[in-house]
Amino acid sequence: MSVPAVVAVGLCTVDLVQRVGSLPVPGEKVQSTSVELAAGGPAANAAVAVAALGGVARLSTVLGSHPLAQLAARDLAACGVEVTDVLPYRVAPPAVSAVSVRESDGERTVVSHNAAGVTAAADIDLAGAGCLLVDGHHPDLALRAARSARELGVPVLLDAGSWKPVLAELLSYVDICACSAGFRSPAELTNPVVIRTAGPDPVSWTAGDAGGSVDVAPTEVLDTVGAGDVWHGAAALAVARLGRVPAAGEVPELIGFANRAAAVRIGHEGARSWVVPMRRLAS
Repeated sequence: MSVPAVVAVGLCTVDLVQRVGSLPVPGEKVQSTSVELAAGGPAANAAVAVAALGGVARLSTVLGSHPLAQLAARDLAACGVEVTDVLPYRVAPPAVSAVSVRESDGERTVVSHNAAGVTAAADIDLAGAGCLLVDGHHPDLALRAARSARELGVPVLLDAGSWKPVLAELLSYVDICACSAGFRSPAELTNPVVIRTAGPDPVSWTAGDAGGSVDVAPTEVLDTVGAGDVWHGAAALAVARLGRVPAAGEVPELIGFANRAAAVRIGHEGARSWVVPMRRLAS
């Protein structure tokens, strides 16, 4: 029997991550203590988490033929992620994120071009998918995938991040809307399941008339880069294993699983240091 896959559709960046004693202020130069290059971005990080947790991870994104894009592709392949590049002959550099991580508490700053100015439209293969995860960074890709998922009965989980114009339409196809406490929508979210994370504070949720919250276990924070993405990847894997939208009584268990995955991420320094420990959580 085949294992249902998580199909992630969205942004892949190349992350230049440097650890520093203090985050620089305008006009200041700071020497870092370490430098890493790795694939990043919400959808890509979520896919890496899915693979690390023992799931089947497929990522549809924009990379291209630039050397930096190939670096990201190799990193994702090494993490067990199957990548479909919808613009394989694009010669421009991929999106690059400059990330600084403060050593004392894992807090970070991020400067990224994201997917600005990139237009990509393609049909997404959802064969064998148990969950579609979208982040909205490639709007046409997200909408096409979400429409197909609705037709095929594949649950759609949205990593809402910040408000994007595409969400005005995309939200109508979303079964599980997962966002932060700071996410602001022009209208009330009425998706079947709505989950709001709040860093170390309890995660709140609603599913129809039911609702509640799930505590977050105290964890030493060493690195917060991609922690939210890992949370979404774990949540998508939990949905894929169900193969349907979770019932109200199943939502707390899903959140607890995602919380534990995010805790593993923030408890390890570096872009990929958390992958092997995450595999232990999967077992």
